[in-house]
Amino acid sequence: MVPSGSYERTTENFHNIQRTVAIPGTYKEIPKHYSFKGLILGDDVPGEASPTSLLGLFSSIPKGMNQAAPLIFFIFIIGAVFNLIQHTGTINVFIFYLLKKFRESPVLLTFILYTGFALAATFLGMGAEFIPLIPILLILSKEMGYDRLFGVSLLLIPEGIGWSTAITNPFTVQIAQQIAELPMGSGILLRIVMFLICFTIGFVFLMRYGKKVKKDRAKSIMPDDPFILGKESTLHEIPFTKKHFWIAVSSLVLFGLILFAVQTMGWGLIEMTGGFFTVGLLTILISGMSGNESMKAFIRGLEIMIVPALIVGFARGIQVVMQEGQIIDTLLFHTATMLSEMPKLFAVEGMYVFQTLMNFFIPSASGQAMVSMPLMVPLADLLGITRQTAVLAFISGDGFSNMVIPTNGVLMAIIGIALVPFEKWFKFVFPLFLILSLVAAIFLVIADFIGY
Repeated sequence: MVPSGSYERTTENFHNIQRTVAIPGTYKEIPKHYSFKGLILGDDVPGEASPTSLLGLFSSIPKGMNQAAPLIFFIFIIGAVFNLIQHTGTINVFIFYLLKKFRESPVLLTFILYTGFALAATFLGMGAEFIPLIPILLILSKEMGYDRLFGVSLLLIPEGIGWSTAITNPFTVQIAQQIAELPMGSGILLRIVMFLICFTIGFVFLMRYGKKVKKDRAKSIMPDDPFILGKESTLHEIPFTKKHFWIAVSSLVLFGLILFAVQTMGWGLIEMTGGFFTVGLLTILISGMSGNESMKAFIRGLEIMIVPALIVGFARGIQVVMQEGQIIDTLLFHTATMLSEMPKLFAVEGMYVFQTLMNFFIPSASGQAMVSMPLMVPLADLLGITRQTAVLAFISGDGFSNMVIPTNGVLMAIIGIALVPFEKWFKFVFPLFLILSLVAAIFLVIADFIGY
């Protein structure tokens, strides 16, 4: 039903990496070819677009898994390595230490973790790197008297807010500013203020929910959830040994090196997977586990991650359908045309709404920047909107919607690992998403007013 079309594209260098960007003014509609065969099996005709067939719809799932393979393998290895470390008792030892240290002040422990995740996301653009911590956060949440949703939110809310305000996020604001030909890091003051306000709103939202659940479990979004984490995650006090110390040290050092390589050497999910696999091997060697024991623990970790891995593939399948139907550029073109006919203030807010919707179809931040920013920048110039404001609309629209869209692979992986149904997560976080969207809309008005 949606017309197909496409922009011409060119290759440009960003940070010595070649990326493909859309060329403004080159959109052309592509005629669609309809046939009975095309409806059932697909029918490709040169020079024409074909609607997604019934077979294509089902094939989009394995195609999505193929496209998301790096993230899927990353999830599998994270699960296996975490289960190896858990099997040695190392995690139990340190969680007991944290609980003992903060037993009288769980709010302080929550604030420390919340702040760390938010700062890492807004300055370094960290997101998928936090996936290994989900089982630990669930254990902490349960021991502090909260529910499963609180444990997930302790990561997803600050990570989402940090990513969306993007003080120096290299995957959003830095790429967008390069495309917009703006100085790197410019406009940082307004983004810091926005970060602090959203940070406070998110923390208050989280703690209000936590207080409510702790007081009356029936008020949880998941009141019937027994919050059972399995035998592997059952806490029991064990003596601290040198083995636990060296496993913890080696894991933390390698984790730090992996994060350093991501920021400075351009490591992606494949290299990170290799790094965490190394963590698993060192854990086996230090612990002295037999080959049979370690393999059983490794396989058990893989089994736990089967459902989260499948969820990621299914989510990516939605994007496959949009790409094969060749409708993404059509949505981009007609939105840009509509925005160009609006008054400036409405166009500014329209950019934010557009980037929010576009994030459903292209959940990759850098990919979305390459598609939309080359069109939004000249549109902003035409409407008298500063390029910095267009960048702010992009990072806000790309960011906050990551909390609610089912095509976000990292979100789906995290709630899948935590066994939180998407509809429960959506019900919980949607009010916060609306509040943060309102804050973003107000900041865009301020940015336009002051000529940001």
